Amino acid sequence: MRAAFYDTLGPAEDVLIVGEQPKPEPGPGEVCVKLQTSGVNPSDWKARLRGRGGVIPFPLIIPQSDGAGVIDAVGDGVDSSRLGKRVWLMNGQWLRPFGTAAEYICTSSKYVIDLPDGADMGEAACFGIPFLTAHRAVMFDGPVDGQTILVQGGAGAVGHHAIQVAKANGARVITTVSSDEKANYARDAGADEVVNYRTHDVPERILAMTEGQGADRIVELNISANAPMYGQILAPQGTVIVYGTNDFMASVPAQDFIVKWASLKWFIVYSINDAQRDEGVAALNKMLADGALKTTVAQRFSLDEIVAAHEMVEAAKHMGNVIIDIS
Repeated sequence: MRAAFYDTLGPAEDVLIVGEQPKPEPGPGEVCVKLQTSGVNPSDWKARLRGRGGVIPFPLIIPQSDGAGVIDAVGDGVDSSRLGKRVWLMNGQWLRPFGTAAEYICTSSKYVIDLPDGADMGEAACFGIPFLTAHRAVMFDGPVDGQTILVQGGAGAVGHHAIQVAKANGARVITTVSSDEKANYARDAGADEVVNYRTHDVPERILAMTEGQGADRIVELNISANAPMYGQILAPQGTVIVYGTNDFMASVPAQDFIVKWASLKWFIVYSINDAQRDEGVAALNKMLADGALKTTVAQRFSLDEIVAAHEMVEAAKHMGNVIIDIS
C-alpha cells in the first residue's frame, strides 16, 4: 500500500517520505479500514518533530490518528456485518506505530465508528481529535445548561466545535480569538460574545460580560499561556478543563483557586474510557442529525502533499481542519 512515513524525528520536509509499505491484516478484535481521508492535527506535527519525550517511539511511523473510509476486512471476534460500513476512526497512531496517512489501517474495532448516512468523509476525518476533545472538555463536569463557558481559541478546530457543543447544551459562550476575521467565524459557530486577545484586555472584557463574576467553566487549549489570568476570569467554584499546553510547565494563581474553591482538571482525548467515547459519539450523531454541527475543512491535500499539510497545521494561520485525501 502507499503510505507516508518517517523513521527519524525532524521537520516535515526533511523526514516525511511517501512510498510503499506492507498492507496490514486485522488481528483479533480488529478491523481493516480502506481509508479515503486522514485528518492532520497539531499533535501529529509535534509527535513528528519531537516524538514522545524527545525520542522516536517506534522504528518507523505512519503518522496521524484521525481518518475515515470503508471497512475492508475484519479480524476474529468482529461481526462480519461490519464489512463495507462507512466509518470514521480515532487513535490511529496513539501508542502504536501505524496511523491513517496510508491506504489502509488495522486497529481495534471499538475505535472505528459507523458514519451516519449522508455524512461527509472529509468532515469525518475531523471527528476524532477535534470533536471528541471539544465534547469531553465542555461536558467534563456534567450539564452546562445556564452556565457561562469560556472557550479559549474559538477559531481553532477544537474550539470551533466546543462553541457548538456548549450552545447545543444550553450554555452561554464567550470565546477568545486573535483577529476580526476569526471573531466573525466564532460568532457564526454560535458564540454569544467574542474577545480579541490581541486588541482587548481579556480579563476586563470577560468581567464586564459576566457582571464581575467570571466564567463558570473554561475550556483551555493552552494553560501555560492563559493560566496567569484565571484568578481574574474564573467564577467562584468555577472549573478549568485543560486539554492542551504549549509549554511543559505552567504557573497557576494557587491562592485564587483556594479562595474561590475553584478546580483545575485535565484530560487527553486518546485515553477517554468507553462510556465517555460512547457519550461523545451519541452527541455527535445527534448534532449531525439535527444539522447543528459545522465542520470547516480549511484545505485538502493529496498524500503526496503531506509535507505541505503538516507545514500548514504547524504554521497555524488557517481556520478549520486540514485533511489529506487518500483515495
